[in-house]
Amino acid sequence: MRSFHWFRSGLIGFVATLLAASAMAVAPVGAAPVPATRVQTGPIGFPAPVVQQSGQQLEIFSWWTTGGEAAGLEAMFGMYRQQYPGVSIINATVAGGAGSNAKAVLKTRMLGGDPPDTFQVHMGHELVDTWVIAEKMEPLDDVYAQMGYDTAFPQGVLDIVSYQGHPYSVPVNIHRANVLWYNTQVFADAGLTPPNTFDEFFRVAEALRARGITPLALGDVGSWADANLFETVLIGTLGADGYKGLWTGQTSWSDPQVTQALETTKQMLAYANPDHAALSWDQANDLVISGQAGMTIMGDWVDADNLAKNFPSSGWVMAPGNQGVFDALSDTFGLPKGARHREAALNWLRLIGTPEAQDTFNPLKGSIPANVNAGHATYTPYLNESMQAWKTDAIVPSLAHGAAASEGWVTAIQDVLTVFVTRQDVVQAQQALVLAAADANAGR
Repeated sequence: MRSFHWFRSGLIGFVATLLAASAMAVAPVGAAPVPATRVQTGPIGFPAPVVQQSGQQLEIFSWWTTGGEAAGLEAMFGMYRQQYPGVSIINATVAGGAGSNAKAVLKTRMLGGDPPDTFQVHMGHELVDTWVIAEKMEPLDDVYAQMGYDTAFPQGVLDIVSYQGHPYSVPVNIHRANVLWYNTQVFADAGLTPPNTFDEFFRVAEALRARGITPLALGDVGSWADANLFETVLIGTLGADGYKGLWTGQTSWSDPQVTQALETTKQMLAYANPDHAALSWDQANDLVISGQAGMTIMGDWVDADNLAKNFPSSGWVMAPGNQGVFDALSDTFGLPKGARHREAALNWLRLIGTPEAQDTFNPLKGSIPANVNAGHATYTPYLNESMQAWKTDAIVPSLAHGAAASEGWVTAIQDVLTVFVTRQDVVQAQQALVLAAADANAGR
């Protein structure tokens, strides 16, 4: 069995935490010494461009099109343009939460020999299994040595952006996927406190429904949102170790606790808005903002969405049963083989890992920095709390966002959940999840 490890760096007091997951062979990256002669740098510490000719281009492919994510990306574009004014940026975005549409477009381009210069990819299995093992990416050893990224990123982060000892992408952030967001004004008017357990969730849901308010806002026009909800229920039911065991074979998908998680998810869906299949995650969050819904369970990009929409009544707690667990994912960028504007792309990768870039991007995106030397900008109260949780909580890899399992396995689970949300047949869904795990394990 191939495995990966994610440890929090002792450089800033991170507690070493093992994340075991299936189907990835990752060798740790040693802290290579920085060359005695470092590259020439610009005013904020990243290298000056090798080529400054006008008319040069850089195509950056991502799915960041809404609210804070778009604002954060544009802020990094501004930093790049200031340092490399001769380069024209092509913002190649494809709308769709979690890259649900972008990944299909990217696959067509990559396999068709038309790669973008750099593209957004989730750290973990999505990066390594899909693109690195397929020999579609260039290693970034020189970038890491030039920029001192070998020590700027926690060892565990280095481990899962690497394959056979070579780093293949630069992380720009850390996200937490297992947060319950609620409208504080709605809760205050109803005399409610946010739920910490599943029993409390259902009591709150009944009280909200009695007041004519949708208890749970869901937008699963992209099936990843169902997987995001389900993984939080799995964590809340199995605990951190039991959940991680699903990806290593130590926890069986036929376990009675998985049955219970499916039953709980089915019960939660009964409190969701009837039009959930027609809404995106941010449209579902709009229901919470408007007071039409009381709660949504989603990643902390909701914090940026609320900030961008000037929503003053945003409250948060961990999803039911998820206290003390950090369901983690990270957005990264890499260098595909055959990139038309390779040097411009390398300069982008040298920029985005710096503390300055990460402290510009993350407060807008609604995430925390991956670089241990960042975190000194003005972050929201939620993000400050998240940075502290990252240091102390048990870390588990996100299913919906490419950290826990291979892309094929994630897709199979999402397909199961799409049917489950419609038919709500627990027995059928669990049997399908068992088969999906067997197929994934057979491919190792």
